[in-house]
Amino acid sequence: MTESFTPLLTTTDWNAEWMQLQKARRHRDSAVYWNERAKTFTSKDYPNPYVNSFLERAGVAPEESVFDMGCGTGALALPLGEAGHAVTAADFSEGMLSILRGELEARGIKSVHCEQMSWEDDWEEHGIAPKSHDVCTASRSIAVDDMRAALLKLTMVARRRVCITLPTGASPRTDDHVIEALGLASRVGRDHLYAVNILSSMGFEPELTYIKSSRHDTFETFDDALRKYDDMVRKACALLPETRTQIALSKLKPWLEAQIVENEDAGKPGERGIPQGALRLREPRTITWAFIAWNVD
Repeated sequence: MTESFTPLLTTTDWNAEWMQLQKARRHRDSAVYWNERAKTFTSKDYPNPYVNSFLERAGVAPEESVFDMGCGTGALALPLGEAGHAVTAADFSEGMLSILRGELEARGIKSVHCEQMSWEDDWEEHGIAPKSHDVCTASRSIAVDDMRAALLKLTMVARRRVCITLPTGASPRTDDHVIEALGLASRVGRDHLYAVNILSSMGFEPELTYIKSSRHDTFETFDDALRKYDDMVRKACALLPETRTQIALSKLKPWLEAQIVENEDAGKPGERGIPQGALRLREPRTITWAFIAWNVD
């Protein structure tokens, strides 16, 4: 059971509060978890509006090299490689990298090098030296206990610019509709604020814009949907007392019953090329990502 902690967002030591917040949250997903998740991932939906928005804001110049930390199956690495950039794509999940390598081979992309490593590893031991890449990116991948250390690592590797995205709500796996309906909106995390304030305290001038993306979740049965949303609510309540969690969960089933409808596109390929389920939510989930960039030169 995690200890109760309420992030105040009024601290003078943003990284200390971030580290306290991570202790209170449920443990982040391991490489083993992501290796299993990789079995349901493809690269067939790339590029997409989110990727296009990220790359447009990143402004990688022709012939610049890129270090992409937490690359997953290649959301950024594939279009960057196709554009001719030299890319080092790093991830701690061999399952994700295996899919990326297959896609690189299928597309004939030779300029992307894959490296299996984590945020906590010694990057220089993996050949990632200081000032070795023009631009560093970390798209939806910063899940660390020490935010300041992660931001410093990216800054050390970059010659010119660093670009990251962080969630503005509880989690990218969380539906804001249910969070608001269950009265949890005021208690969710705001990860991007920690990064912006840590960077500012380090003397950088972080640029902040927002990228909105939509997800269309589908389910085979109502029970499937209920299980997913039960887990979602429990994770959103990770910082709350158990009594508060149970109150929120008691409202979940009636809310979900009112939101689930038949999916007219059942069986057709979904966002990852996987057949859609028989049921869907009335409204897609909208996720707001904070795009944060800073120049290091």
